[in-house]
Amino acid sequence: MGIAIDSAHPGGRMGLHDKIGASRQDRGDEGAAGLYAVGMDMKLELVAVPVSDVDRAKEFYLKAGFVADHDHTVSDEMRFVQMTPPGSACSIAFGLGLTKMTPGSLDNMQMVVADADAIQAELAERGVEVSEVDEQPWGRFVYFADPDGNGWALQQLPAWSQGAGGSGQNPNA
Repeated sequence: MGIAIDSAHPGGRMGLHDKIGASRQDRGDEGAAGLYAVGMDMKLELVAVPVSDVDRAKEFYLKAGFVADHDHTVSDEMRFVQMTPPGSACSIAFGLGLTKMTPGSLDNMQMVVADADAIQAELAERGVEVSEVDEQPWGRFVYFADPDGNGWALQQLPAWSQGAGGSGQNPNA
């Protein structure tokens, strides 16, 4: 199976539709891993967030500290707003005509933060309704939701996790 390049995507990136239809036979015994060259990176770039009021959502995410990257009205049926959390390589997009998801149906979008206490205090200071810090063996969490109810979890990794520079071995396991 050849790799199809979709010229409609910036930089000639492969379109999602080019790989979704791949059959088990096309993939071989390796499953999805057999579709791509060994060591090929895939980076999540954009997540659609379903909202009912675009301006209200944009105001909320600005208040939460997201950076407004784009706000383009393409037509009466399509508006594209892209925002990026500070320090993230992945953005969110919402608007008109972007997704069939029901507003508020995203649950548990997760980001990693350096300090759960600091982010909880900053979000509260910015006027975002945010939970207290939730202590779990696998990290410290803060939760919030946008005006439509799309839920977010902010996780401070435990010191032992590889993502936080540790060994990856839970000393309590």
